Amino acid sequence: MPATAASSARSASLAIDGGAPVSKTPVPFMKVGLTEADIEAATAVLKSGMLRAAKKCAELEERFAAATDAKHGLTCANGTCALQLAYGALLNPGDDVLVPAWTYIATASMIVAAGCRPVFVDALPDTFQIDVRDAEKRLTPKTTAIACTHLYGMPVDVEAVQDLAKRKGLRVIYDAAQSHLATYGGKGIGAFGDAVTYSFYATKNLGTGEGGLVTTNDDATKRKIELLRSHGETDKYLHEQVGFNYRMNDITGAIGCSKLDRLGAETDARRASADRYDAIVGEIDGLTPPGRTAKADGVWHLYTIQMDPAKFTCTRDEFCKALLGEGVPTATHYPRSVTRQPAFKDVVTDHPKVADALAARVLSLPMHHGLGDEQFRIVGEALAKVAGAYRR
Repeated sequence: MPATAASSARSASLAIDGGAPVSKTPVPFMKVGLTEADIEAATAVLKSGMLRAAKKCAELEERFAAATDAKHGLTCANGTCALQLAYGALLNPGDDVLVPAWTYIATASMIVAAGCRPVFVDALPDTFQIDVRDAEKRLTPKTTAIACTHLYGMPVDVEAVQDLAKRKGLRVIYDAAQSHLATYGGKGIGAFGDAVTYSFYATKNLGTGEGGLVTTNDDATKRKIELLRSHGETDKYLHEQVGFNYRMNDITGAIGCSKLDRLGAETDARRASADRYDAIVGEIDGLTPPGRTAKADGVWHLYTIQMDPAKFTCTRDEFCKALLGEGVPTATHYPRSVTRQPAFKDVVTDHPKVADALAARVLSLPMHHGLGDEQFRIVGEALAKVAGAYRR
């Protein structure tokens, strides 16, 4: 049989080729929205008339910092503002800053916005986290800091990062936009580094719509961030420095407090789901479950697997299209390395190889605290069906 005919025969059962799908009802990719408790919390603030940052923001700051083993928490408008505040407090214009080549753009773009130069570091091929050995090779005489993303909800090798920082005199900023309540060595990730930033965007594990937060264990850094967050104001209409209006509001703060009440239980559910996925994906030749950082306990904001293009006759995008036909939506985090973003064409010196390769290999499966037996059955059958149809 000619190769094209054989390929057609193999894929005939796929839904995209006219076959019956594994499920006519798609598995929800994520579970977002507000419960009645969240709505009641927001309504109470609306009824109070105190809409600005006040008691609920202060409560969220205190509780979230405690939950992550940090001394101080500072709410702000969103996760990108959180990065800008942390960088503004800890970096100086002209600094070189080590940053992952495999991350969301904000981690790197806010370094540029701070007047600094991002130095892009490769990723580890299994956990997707920053490769600290590669980071050390990329140090320059102007390097003053390292910005690390706890990507997809999995912490980086904190011990290696802190060791590098101590030996080279670097400040450390952790981007934990996707890693609420993650731990390393039994401690919350807020216990480490000079600052940790969080996003409360609607799709995050704790999603308030918009919103962000910075934690720090240093009193002086806390004070710098407070000034930057609110126009450098030290007294009414007295401004010690130039700053911004990056404050949160109490409606958002109230929703955050309400969602924090159940975040622990929802995180446990995600961890159990990741274990089930590991078993399912691990049985399929050509697909690889995400690696786990030693000493870390991730929170699985995303469950991102790798597809080996050499094992299949299709591309990653074609594989994902076939999965969608079977009732399993996917997403690509991310379709290109940060160094391939046109925005950085003037600062990129090379394209780290692992990060570059991941762009054609990764796909994220449905992940949230509401997954059940039927959803896992659908995902497992769909993965096996599509992999079998396209296997070389």
